[in-house]
Amino acid sequence: MTDFISQNEGAVRIAVFLGVFALMALWEFSAPRRALVEPKPSRWGTNWGIVILDTLVVRILFPAAAVGAALDASAQGWGLFNWLDWPGWIEVVLAILAFDCLIYWQHVLSHRIPFLWRLHRVHHSDRDIDVSTAIRFHPGEIALSMALKIGAVYILGPAAIAVILFEVILNGCALFNHSNIKLGKGADAVLRKVLVTPDMHRVHHSAIPRETDANFGFNLPWWDRLFGTYIDQPEKGHEGMTIGLNEFQDTRPSRFGWSLLLPFRGRNG
Repeated sequence: MTDFISQNEGAVRIAVFLGVFALMALWEFSAPRRALVEPKPSRWGTNWGIVILDTLVVRILFPAAAVGAALDASAQGWGLFNWLDWPGWIEVVLAILAFDCLIYWQHVLSHRIPFLWRLHRVHHSDRDIDVSTAIRFHPGEIALSMALKIGAVYILGPAAIAVILFEVILNGCALFNHSNIKLGKGADAVLRKVLVTPDMHRVHHSAIPRETDANFGFNLPWWDRLFGTYIDQPEKGHEGMTIGLNEFQDTRPSRFGWSLLLPFRGRNG
C-alpha cells in the first residue's frame, strides 16, 4: 500500500481531496449546521480561485515540495530519523505527530505575530465557515507554510511516505472540520477526543477575539488541551455566533481581488 501511495502521490492527493470535498459539500447540503449569510457562488468562486493560485505559487516556488525534500534528506542522510534504526511504522507515526504539533504552533504564531496575522486573516475574514473555507489561505501564507515544512523535513528526516500521509490527512481533516455539517452531540463528544470536529473548530472562526485565539488544532485535538488553548463551545452557541472578523462583516471577503490584497490593507480594509 505504501508503495502504491508513493508511486501515485499526485493521483492519491487529488482523489482524496476531491472525494472528501464532494462528500462534505453533499453533507452540508443535506444537513447544514448553520444558515449561511453570504451567497455560495460568490464565496466558493473566490475560495476556489485562491486555492488554484496557491497551487500555482507552490509549484513555481517549491517544485519538489516537502516530499522532494524528504527524498533528498534520505539520500544525503540528513535528519533525525535517518540517524536512527527504528521500525518504519514507528518513524511514520512519530513524524505525523511531530508535523501535526508543528502545524499547531505555526497556527498559534499566525495569530500572535502581526505580519503573519495579516496573511492569516484572509482565512478568518470569511463570513461563513463551510468546506470551501478550508481552501481559503493567502498564497503568501501557503508559501511560508511550505518553507517551514521543508525545513522541518530536513531536521527530522522522515520517509517520503510519512510526509505524503501527513499532508493527505491534513487536507482531509481540514475539509472535514471546516465543513458546515450537523453532527449529533454524542458523536461530536466521542470524535473530538481523537479528532478536531467541525463544532470544535467552528469556535476558532468566531468573531469574539477570545474564541478566535482558541482551538488551533487541525487534525488532533490534544495540542489545544495540552497547551491551554481549548474552548469547548462558543459563548453565543453555534447557531447564534458571528463568523469572521468584526471589521469585515460585509460582502468584501467574498471578492477575490479584495481577499488577495487584504494583507496589504489597513486594519479595517
